[in-house]
Amino acid sequence: MDYYVPNAFSDSPLPPLISAVRRTIGEANPRVSFDFGLFRTQIREGLMRERLMATLSGFFGLLAAVLAPIGLFGVMSYMVARRGHEIGMRMALGADRRQVVRMILREAAGLLSAGLFAGAILALAVGRAARAMLFGLQPHDPVSFLLAMALLAAVALAASCLPAFRAAGLDPLTALREE
Repeated sequence: MDYYVPNAFSDSPLPPLISAVRRTIGEANPRVSFDFGLFRTQIREGLMRERLMATLSGFFGLLAAVLAPIGLFGVMSYMVARRGHEIGMRMALGADRRQVVRMILREAAGLLSAGLFAGAILALAVGRAARAMLFGLQPHDPVSFLLAMALLAAVALAASCLPAFRAAGLDPLTALREE
C-alpha cells in the first residue's frame, strides 16, 4: 500500500522514505528513539479538544438562544394570566387595548433591561476569564455586545407581543367574573 503526502516536500511513497530515514538515523546513533506520523494527523489530533469545546459551546449557545425566548414568553404569559382581573378592571374603567399592550410591553422592557444589564456584566467578567481561548477575537468588542443586545431585545419583544395582545383581547366582564 503506497502512502503519498500531497503538497509535501517529497513525492516519494512514505514506507520506503521512512525506512531510509530509520536506517540513516540508526547508522548515525542507534540509541536515538523516534516515531513517524503524518503532520496532518498530528494537527487534527492536537486540535480535537478545541474542536470539541467549540462544538459544545455552539450547541449550548444555540440551546440558550432557544430557551431564553421560551422562558420569557412563559413568564410574560404567567404575569398576564395572574393579572387578568386587574387588566379586566382597567379595561372596564376605560383603558383601551393600546394602553394594555403598552403596559405589558413596558413590564417586559423592565425585565429585558435588568437581564441585559446583568448579562453584560457577566459577559465582561467571563470574557476576561476566557481571553486565552479567544484566538483572534477581542472579548470586549463593543460592536458584538451591541449586536447581541439588539438581537436579544428583538427576541424579547417578539416573545412579549403575544401575551400583550392576548391581554388586550380579554373581555372585561369575563376577566372580572373569574376572580
